Parts: sequence; C-alpha cells; structure tokens
Amino acid sequence: MQQHGRKIAQFIKEYILLRNQTLMLKLCIFSSFLVILPVLSVGIISYHRSSAELENELRQYSSQIIGQVESHIEYYFQEFEITSLKIINSPELSSLLKHEKSDQLVVSAKNTLKYAAYSRADISNITVLVDNDIVIDTLGVNNFYPSTKMKEEYWYSSVPMNGMTMLVTRTLKLKNKEQPVISLVRRLYNPDTLLPVGMLVIDINFRRIEEISNKVTISKNGYFFILDSKGHYVYHPDYLKLGKKIEFPQLTQLKNNESRTQILQNEREDFVTYTYSSNIGWSFFTAVPYKDLTGGIIQIGRTIVLTIIISLIIAYTIGFGFAASLVRPIRRLKRFMKEVETGNLSGRVPVESNDEIGQLSAGFNHTVEKLSDLLEEVYVSKLRETEMSLKKKEIEIKMLQSQMNPHFLYNSLETIRGMALEEGQENIAIMSFSLAKLLRYNLKNDSSTVSLGEEIRFCKTYLQIQKFRFEDRFDYELDIPEWAMGLQVVKFSLQPLVENCFVHAYGRRLQKLRITISVVPKSESSFIIRIEDSGAGIPNQTLNELTSKLEQKTSNADGKHIGLLNVQQRIHYVFGADYGLGVSSQLGVGTVVEMKLPMKEITEGRETG
Repeated sequence: MQQHGRKIAQFIKEYILLRNQTLMLKLCIFSSFLVILPVLSVGIISYHRSSAELENELRQYSSQIIGQVESHIEYYFQEFEITSLKIINSPELSSLLKHEKSDQLVVSAKNTLKYAAYSRADISNITVLVDNDIVIDTLGVNNFYPSTKMKEEYWYSSVPMNGMTMLVTRTLKLKNKEQPVISLVRRLYNPDTLLPVGMLVIDINFRRIEEISNKVTISKNGYFFILDSKGHYVYHPDYLKLGKKIEFPQLTQLKNNESRTQILQNEREDFVTYTYSSNIGWSFFTAVPYKDLTGGIIQIGRTIVLTIIISLIIAYTIGFGFAASLVRPIRRLKRFMKEVETGNLSGRVPVESNDEIGQLSAGFNHTVEKLSDLLEEVYVSKLRETEMSLKKKEIEIKMLQSQMNPHFLYNSLETIRGMALEEGQENIAIMSFSLAKLLRYNLKNDSSTVSLGEEIRFCKTYLQIQKFRFEDRFDYELDIPEWAMGLQVVKFSLQPLVENCFVHAYGRRLQKLRITISVVPKSESSFIIRIEDSGAGIPNQTLNELTSKLEQKTSNADGKHIGLLNVQQRIHYVFGADYGLGVSSQLGVGTVVEMKLPMKEITEGRETG
C-alpha cells in the first residue's frame, strides 16, 4: 500500500508538478493554466448558453414567418377560387355549358376568359374544355401544347366530382420557352342537369410566389419551397425540380399537423422551418444554412478567444520580472558562446548551480575543451593535405612539360616547305604551307568564337589540301554573302562538317563529288550555314540514330559521328540550346547539314589570327 502511495506521489511530482522539466516550461505551463482555465470555462459556458438562446429565438422567428406565408398563400389561392366561380357563373359560360352552341357564344365566352386573364398579371392562361369538343384557350396560337391533350394528363381523372378545386403543377409550352405554372382546375356542370360537362383550368405563374419567397428567406443563401401531400415539389427556385419527388426522405416523414423546425441532414446542414396547410394540402418550407444563422455565436467565440489572448499577454507581462532572474544565467552562457564563435576557446562559464542551467554550463565547458582538441587535429590534417596538393601540382607541371611543343611542328613544316622549294617540288611546298597555316590558326586564336570570314578562309585551306588527295574527283563552291562575313561562329565548326563529306559521302558512288557551302538568313536574329554534298547519302536508320544523338545533347560513347556531336556541344556551350545542327539526307542524292547560329557581330579589336 505504501509502495503504491509512493508511486502516486512520484507520478504527481514528475508529471503534474514537472519536477524534472525546465524552468521555462514550468513557468509557461503553470501561468497558462492559471489564466486559460478560468477564462476558458467562463467562455464555454457563455458560448453554449448564448447559442442555445439565439437558436431558440431563431426557431420562434422562423415559425412566425412561415405561418404568415401559409396564411398569405391560402388567401392568394382563395382569390383564384373566387375568380373561377365568377367565370363559371358568367352568362356566356352558363349558356355554353347548356350546350347552346354558336360561334357568337363561343366568342363571347372567350372574351370573358380574356378579361379575367388580363385582369391579373399572375394568370398565364385560362382554358375551358367542354365535352362537345369546344375548347376555349386565352393563349390561342401562342399555346404550343394542344389543350385537348390535358385529358390525357395524370391529374385529369382525379379532379373532385363535388365541384371543389384542385391544384396541380404543370408546364406551359410557349413558342420560345416552357413556363412552369400552378393550375387551379375545377369541373364544370350543366346548370340544368347538374352533370359534369367539362373542365376549367386557370394557369397561375410563379411571379407572386417568387415575391413571397424573396421576402421570407432569412439569409441570402436560403430558399423557400412548397411540397404537395405526396411529397412532390409544387414550387422551388430551381424549376427543374418542379413535380419531382423531394430528395430528402427526412422531410417526407413529417406529420401533417406538425409545425416546427429541425436541422436537415444535407451538405449545408440547412435550418428548416415548415408548416402544413390543411386547406390546400400543402407543406411550406424555408431552408437556411445553419452557419448563416449562427453568425452571432461565431462572433461570441471570437470575443472569447480575443479575451484569452489579452489575458495571456497581461499575465506574461507581469511574470517577465520573475523570468528575468531565471534567464540571466542563460544570457551569460550565450555571451561565452559568442566568444567561442570568434575563435576564443580559452574562456569557461562559471557553474553556480546544479539545475538545468548549471548542467548546460558544465556541458558547454566540456564541449569547448573537445573543440579545442579537434581544431588542433584538423590543423595538422590541413597541413598534410596542403603538402600533398603541392606535390600533385608539381607532377602536373612535369606532365605538361613532357608534352610536345606545337611550335616544333610548325617550324618543322616551314623547313619542309623550304626544302621542297629548293628541290622544285611545288606541290609539297604548297601542302606544307597549308598545313602550317592550319597549325598557326590553331596556335594564335585562343577564343571560342571567330568571324565567319576567318572560318571560311580556314575551311578553304583545308579544301585546298584535300585537292591534292582527290584531285578532280571533287569540286566545291562557296556562296557566302558579304553581310555574313563578320558574324560570330564557333571556332573549328566548319572543318569537321566538311571532313564528313569526304569520309562518308563517297560510299559506292564513283561520280564526282560536289560540296557547296552557303549562308542564308533564318530570321532577324539568326542565320543558317548550309553544307551540302552530292554523295551517297545516309541510310534512314543511321540518320535517325544521328538525329537522336544530336537532340540528346550528350557526348558520343561509341565513337561514331564524333565530329558532328563535338560541334553540336560547343555550339550549345557558346550560344545556348536554341542553336545547333540539323541533318537531312537522301540515299543516292546527297546530304545537307544546317548550322543555326545567332546574328552576332565579332567583337572589334579582338585578335582573329
């Protein structure tokens, strides 16, 4: 028992009194409990009481409104019953019901109906059907639904035989639209025999009911609707629902003598107020989103939250003085940490207590000692790394010194040229001179771009060398406009493309090869260098592989088409991915390589070789 008591006491000290927790945590939690719990309790009780009172007032107010709507609509339809009685008792219609058939009588009866229809804006049509095939319709040719078809509608046979009226929902079909209406129907009787001889139908539009609906909705998101005794919509703001069964079974199970409110289980959680009219057999409803009605309750909740926040601010302001005595050792520790950041590792924090701050200070001192030892180890490691780096640089210098000096090749070619001239070997001299020019072009121009004119001169030198090899087996043509000579191109970009003409263009064909280099503008900001040959062409599979590699913008791993891919990569590096090479070819006809470049002039004053 004592052991169990000690466990409870230990639990209270550790988890309720927070004995082993930090001082700041204790201060925050205890002060928060002292402030929040009382304010929160008062706020919750006030919130629930006020929300219940507000909801009760809303129920009473909604019930009063819906009751007034019920009375108003009952009186509204009673007026139409009076209108129907006036029509039936008119001399013209009474004579017509006695089967006194004449054209003049029919015209007079129609005028009577028109007068009754025109007297009210909410009457869309009045129809009289007599059993002897007499049909009088105030719409006349504007009614695109034959009146005789009303006898086939579901409600026609269920009209009371005792002369009472019945209300049904129908749709008038006019010329350019369909108009939903509520029809007041009543059987017509022969005044002499008292036998049913026809039907009176007064079609009432929704103008007045819409006005009532707009006045009774409590919220801008609410709406008013009417159901008949079988749960079908008589009126709804969405006319597509008229005549359809209500989609909420919860509302179809209401008792006819009930008149109260409830929360509808739909997505909006509508606050529904309803009442039942025994006179016309309809149920009247108003539906408003519950959240729209509880705006005042939400405002109360916000006020409570604001009160809690203000109370916390006041409480923490008062407790600031007490917290300062706890924070002072932490600030001292922070000052020593700043010194360590600047590189001073000689300082140590005085340890004055054994609480969290004291333990933190002791741990900081231990960490500084460890850091000092690690820095000394890192310093020694850096010295070794620097020594190894110097040795590596020395090896690289020796490797560079061991490479062949290109100037030696240039001087050797000049010597060969001189010897060839002395011996009268002009072809050897010219070839040596051309090779020397190519080498000098490589040595003197260290820029990544040159002018097109300079690159063309270099390419002509290469073609001159190839002339010695192939003699009359090939010919070339240069079509370079003067405006293009100063434009920038990538250095050594034409020669690999021309070289491909000799490597791949001959194939099995023995006819003379022709190479054409031309320049044409592409747009205001770019131009095209076109290299054409009349060689054997490229097979489709090889052409597709080459095009794919050019589009991938990666280096070639299999050694094929390395010249084209090298030029493509250098163009991308210098001018961007919007520029580069395109290849088209046709077997037996030849190959065309197009190089798209931007219109950029070469920088003046730069060394061009």
